Amino acid sequence: MAVDSAKQTSLHCLYYWAEHTPDKVYLTQPFPDGTTEDITWKQAADQVSRMAAHLATLDIPERSNIAILGKNSAHWILCDLATWAAGHVSVPLYPTLNGDTAAYVLEHSEAKLLFLGKMDGTADGWNDIKDHIPDDLPIISLPLSPRDDTPKWLDIIASQEPAEPKLPHPDDLATIVYTSGSTGRPKGVMHSFRTMISVADGLQQIFPVNQEERMLSYLPLAHVAERAAVETQSLYYGFHLYFANSLETFQEDLQRARPTLFFSVPRLWMKFYLGVNAKLPPKKQKVLFKIPLLNRLVKKKVLRQLGLDHCRAALTGAAPLSGEIIAWYRNLGLELLEVYGMSENFGYSHANRPGAAKPGTVGVTNPGVEHRLAEGDEVQVKSPGQMLGYYKNEEKTREDITEDGFLKTGDMGEIDSEGFLRITGRVKDLFKTSKGKYVVPVPIENRFNHPKAEVVCVAGANQPQPCLMVLLSEEARQELEAGGSRDELEQELATELDAVNRECEGHEKLAFVVVVKEPWTMENGMLTPTMKIKRNVIEDYYNRKMDEWFGKKQKVIWEF
Repeated sequence: MAVDSAKQTSLHCLYYWAEHTPDKVYLTQPFPDGTTEDITWKQAADQVSRMAAHLATLDIPERSNIAILGKNSAHWILCDLATWAAGHVSVPLYPTLNGDTAAYVLEHSEAKLLFLGKMDGTADGWNDIKDHIPDDLPIISLPLSPRDDTPKWLDIIASQEPAEPKLPHPDDLATIVYTSGSTGRPKGVMHSFRTMISVADGLQQIFPVNQEERMLSYLPLAHVAERAAVETQSLYYGFHLYFANSLETFQEDLQRARPTLFFSVPRLWMKFYLGVNAKLPPKKQKVLFKIPLLNRLVKKKVLRQLGLDHCRAALTGAAPLSGEIIAWYRNLGLELLEVYGMSENFGYSHANRPGAAKPGTVGVTNPGVEHRLAEGDEVQVKSPGQMLGYYKNEEKTREDITEDGFLKTGDMGEIDSEGFLRITGRVKDLFKTSKGKYVVPVPIENRFNHPKAEVVCVAGANQPQPCLMVLLSEEARQELEAGGSRDELEQELATELDAVNRECEGHEKLAFVVVVKEPWTMENGMLTPTMKIKRNVIEDYYNRKMDEWFGKKQKVIWEF
């Protein structure tokens, strides 16, 4: 794929836009007091050049690894760029990491400096991480940092003269992204500037993008999905990026941005869906949507209240989303396009196209991508976004990349006659019942659709049959606490269980549904940063209760 020579790396892009549209706003940062700050392309480039000049004065070897820890913010992007402008490599850390894992990443990456950004101990891991940061690791605090005893970004750029940036070669190492995997120690995925920017160029051929777009950045920038879909895209195409202040203000932040492009994960699409249903029950929706005069007005109002009335391209990825939810959004006038990618290919693999989507699939290969099914129906992909390898782990690199250059994804799939890929599960998610039968959980989970079920998990290794654990939506839990009918909900869940079992093979049929008490969150380790379930963690947590649940011989079991 041919990349614009003036924008051959993300850093080149910054200075390109600073020259061509200096006064156009690039970043909008909200603050806890309700105010916002706009940063233009010229201001962004100036801050980056000043910080890069400061980094050059420090006793840091060339091509060092520089860590970034913090929730998404304008200055997260700027310190990423400043790291590159100083000739170094950025190493982002998830703000929700536990202290032990954060210490491992800092040590394994041999980080020479830490940019510490937006962290406050609420909905992040700061209270644990802060005691695991090495005492001898230099820290620069970004705005909204929890530390006030370290050099500060704003003070540094106020006193430091800018310097000419060290523009990188496209094949230079740009970043080491540590995976958010659910098992074992995270692996450091190495990406060059070329792999990053080729993704932005390739996506243009699928979703035409221009400088007038708006996006909201809220999924962790430490994850390649946000890095590819939001940071790299905004730099390549020069559009406006907004940030969220907090979970509590998310809806307000979304309303401010009114994004034209929106990338999210199934958990949030489900939350939106459940939130609308709580205010406008499905039965009432059906009635209103059938009235010609009200139909369009009601749908527009729903999208406007979600902050998505200007959205022309809505992407969903990281986990499957049920066809029922996709159909609901399409009925509102918003086409959700399922996409697919991994840390190892910078999120660039497959996508559904506008107007040609096939629900239940992750679409066809992106430009420049090849795919195939190997033994056990494992999906293998060769992508322009493919990693350079795993940092300090050549053995694992050789294990995951075939001799002819294909990445072993670890996902199981099916490819239809039109080239659409359907992900059927993870190779490692397969489990065996006590009867010796193998169960693939994801397809069963996708069949279970109840408007009050926020997320589900099929388990049952070494048990007679699989079972299903259900986490109710926050609205449903509040409704029950306020005296709502548990009997009615139990009957609905039992009916849905029967409907799912009618579509399952004998060994796949669910023995029962468990309504769990404990919420599944990133903070308690049940969800990844992209809000996928950590299946092994959930199974380990509930395994001790399995025998008791099977002994009850009930269709629906309540944990509370």
